[in-house]
Amino acid sequence: MKKAKHTDATATYIGADAVIRGEIQFVGTIRIDGKVEGKIISDAGVAIVAENALVKADINVSVAIVSGQVHGNIYANRRIEIYPPGRVDGNVMAPVISVEAGSVINGTCAITARTISFEKEGGAPDAALTV
Repeated sequence: MKKAKHTDATATYIGADAVIRGEIQFVGTIRIDGKVEGKIISDAGVAIVAENALVKADINVSVAIVSGQVHGNIYANRRIEIYPPGRVDGNVMAPVISVEAGSVINGTCAITARTISFEKEGGAPDAALTV
């Protein structure tokens, strides 16, 4: 399995020597090489947990890519990708979950339905379809 290529530039970077405690809310892409404790939240963002990162947080994003350690639950509305030596000690839930050989999930894994919204003219949601 090939690692996904990302064309979006990393908007936020947490370096290897950084330790963040609290809630992180972001837009775009965040790359974590350091330590984070708390919550990581983004409605449409991409969270990358790099190989040497240690995250003790629940992650709620659009796309989560894990090569480091996550101690917490991961909820993604698009997909979750876990690559070796990635380890998740918690539950993972997304419409698409990709786990490469050599990665570890110590928790439950749930594939969720995708929800597609249809909008009326003017941008207001008209209906939703779950597939």
